Amino acid sequence: MTDLDQTTTRRDITDALLTALERRHEVLDVIVDADDHDAAVAALTTLLDKSHLGVEAILGMKLDQLTKDQRRKNQAELDDLNTELTFTLAERPASSGDTIDLRPFSPSDDADLFTVRTEELGLAGDGSGAPASAVSEEIAKGSDRVESEEAVWLVATEGEAKVGIVFGELKSGEVDVRIWIHPERRKHGYGTAALRKSRSEMAAYFPGVPMVVRTPGA
Repeated sequence: MTDLDQTTTRRDITDALLTALERRHEVLDVIVDADDHDAAVAALTTLLDKSHLGVEAILGMKLDQLTKDQRRKNQAELDDLNTELTFTLAERPASSGDTIDLRPFSPSDDADLFTVRTEELGLAGDGSGAPASAVSEEIAKGSDRVESEEAVWLVATEGEAKVGIVFGELKSGEVDVRIWIHPERRKHGYGTAALRKSRSEMAAYFPGVPMVVRTPGA
């Protein structure tokens, strides 16, 4: 997990806890009325407009976190975290990762997305920094590496929309991870969300191999 990822996660959780304490009577009513855990998560997510991660933290709160002293500590932590990050969840709602999914890159269906990426960057898809060949050739080379289990290409989606590509290339015992977000989707937190989601995906494809982020989400 990157420093940015850790800080963003901590802030999401701390902010959710403080909001829940400020609206504790509403929160308790929602929890009591919920049929089960999943229903409580869904209801609190709607009520508080927080991420699933933050809502899970609310449901896992201990009673000693309700004290005034603990609330002051949470507020101080949130203030510190806000100085480390230049964006809020409201400004970049996708950064929580709740609305983003990753699926395998399709050479036929996703060539349009890779074309936009290649036209913008002009670089090969393998992360070498070399000039790009023709798009069809780059995709064919990438597909060969994926087939040989030397790479993973994933498309970040939000519903039916394709918002970017996550590249994972196995090199020298590490997985180099690069995130590219479509220019029209930037500044909403999709890069952060894709990076969060990619951790578990890369761990599944390359178990036990360290993940190194070479290019943070744009």
